[in-house]
Amino acid sequence: MLQKSLLKRVILLVAVALSLTACDSKTTNTVPAANESATTQSSPLPAKTGFEADLDYIRKGGYTYIWVFSRKDGTPLDKEDAAFLRSNAPQVVDWVTTDEGRKVIAGTNFNLAEGNLGLIKKRFTAEDYTGR
Repeated sequence: MLQKSLLKRVILLVAVALSLTACDSKTTNTVPAANESATTQSSPLPAKTGFEADLDYIRKGGYTYIWVFSRKDGTPLDKEDAAFLRSNAPQVVDWVTTDEGRKVIAGTNFNLAEGNLGLIKKRFTAEDYTGR
């Protein structure tokens, strides 16, 4: 008899404990009262895409200098263009082709003005994005 009573109490305690843990105040759906204001959740910022995302990638690399090169005629860069840039700016650590192949972003810790930047500018449009 004592065992049945003890068993009933244990079952009752387990049931109460389960019912208490099943109620989570964070998940209850309540409508704010008239004098309470509903909190509005801000929507997340849209993810950057294309050129801006690629530029952010290079910026996060911690480079001292960031340059963007494109062909003067605005057409996509080809293999010869890529080879020219790599051979005349060997100090560039990261190259990211962007804007549907029309631009390349370069990240480096070397001041290209002390290198072949003048030669590169004869063939390409060069934009200094350092500090932007």
